[in-house]
Amino acid sequence: MQPSHKLTHALLALLALVFLSSSALAADPGLPIGTSAVSDQKVGSLLIYNIYSSSVTNPNAGNTRISITNTNPTDGVAVHLFLVDGSNCSVADSFLCLTKSQTMSFLASDVDPGVTGYIVALAVDAAGLPLQFNFLIGSEYVRLESGHQASLGAEAFAKINNTNVVSTDGSLAALFFDGLPLAGSYDRAPRVLAVDDIPSPADGNDTLLVINRVGGNLGIGAATLGNLFGILFDQLENPFSFTFSGPCQFRGSISNTFPRTTPRVGSIIPAGSSGWMKFYSQSDIGIIGAVLNRATSVAPSTSAFNGGRNLHKLTFSAAANYVIPVFAGNCGFTTLTAGVGD
Repeated sequence: MQPSHKLTHALLALLALVFLSSSALAADPGLPIGTSAVSDQKVGSLLIYNIYSSSVTNPNAGNTRISITNTNPTDGVAVHLFLVDGSNCSVADSFLCLTKSQTMSFLASDVDPGVTGYIVALAVDAAGLPLQFNFLIGSEYVRLESGHQASLGAEAFAKINNTNVVSTDGSLAALFFDGLPLAGSYDRAPRVLAVDDIPSPADGNDTLLVINRVGGNLGIGAATLGNLFGILFDQLENPFSFTFSGPCQFRGSISNTFPRTTPRVGSIIPAGSSGWMKFYSQSDIGIIGAVLNRATSVAPSTSAFNGGRNLHKLTFSAAANYVIPVFAGNCGFTTLTAGVGD
């Protein structure tokens, strides 16, 4: 008995849909989310604050309040802070000492005035080695001189175990963001990021995109983003590709000058509409970031808002890593133990 033409056409259509779905899923490089991935809604042993900034001349107009909390009810912890200058990738560092259940806040203007970048906060033991202490949470309130402002959660990476990879002389340690149960491993870092709901600039919106590279030797300087590839989608699902590059932190407002698409953003996202974009490096690197929107009109508008959020993670890297210098801080905790929080 031969199948009918209708059944044959139905089977072919089904196969075509499966093929198209597989192709769409394979379009983004990197690993699926899995069970070990960074999030701003969890505890971790390493936190990344996506942007901090302060003005030397007018800190009331531009400043950032950084908060970090130790949720462990019994043990204190030393936290090694690495403050990365987003323009030249240089790094300054300091230590925080958090007792059990303690929270601490500080202003960027007090610790690193006049610099815009991102912060890496790492739990370490008394010798300065990375510690599995999955009890850290954090947040920040950032206010830029441009008028952009937002409350952002710190992105938390859990340490998988308490074993480290250390240089022969003990002066360096490696952190691998691969999500594997191996020495020096942490949760995976994102490879493909996305910005959802980009409002039209024609409606009085200034949307600032912030992207940070997860990688480099924090003893000498963070790694750069290099060249990135992106796709901007309009409301009718039409894609428009673009390329851009940056140092260790990229910052740019979405407008007719960025990203450089054909046609320009104003035509792709006209008044009364919105779009979305995704981007990544063609090399397997870790990236993370946030988006901040500013209403440019003084008069109230139904289509312009102020606020921000961390970027969505679509796939994850298998190769992101940091190298950190190892030296003791001045916390003097005796309660730090190997393997807490595992």
